[in-house]
Amino acid sequence: MGMPLCEAKSALFRGLAHPVRIRVLELLDEGPKTVRQLLDAVAIERARLSQQLTVLRGTGLVATRRAGNTVEYSLSTPEVAELLHAARQVLTHVTLGQGQLLAELRLEQAS
Repeated sequence: MGMPLCEAKSALFRGLAHPVRIRVLELLDEGPKTVRQLLDAVAIERARLSQQLTVLRGTGLVATRRAGNTVEYSLSTPEVAELLHAARQVLTHVTLGQGQLLAELRLEQAS
């Protein structure tokens, strides 16, 4: 029998749990990229990028396509982009809520 759904979801979110991985996925949301293009945009060492790409491949979030000596990375499915957009929306709502709470706390403190 396979992994329980909650464990599979946890593994997926662990795959997202690094700023470089998030940035790579955002870049791939714009379209397929080579390692060179990703290195230029992320500005980290090649070995570190390779580690992060390995994690993303392992979680199934990115796909690869080889063209000669070049490997091109892309999002494995459009739902990965939707997940990134949903995360932005959640952060927007959470941040907005925190801002409102902070304003209320400051108002309370002033009285």
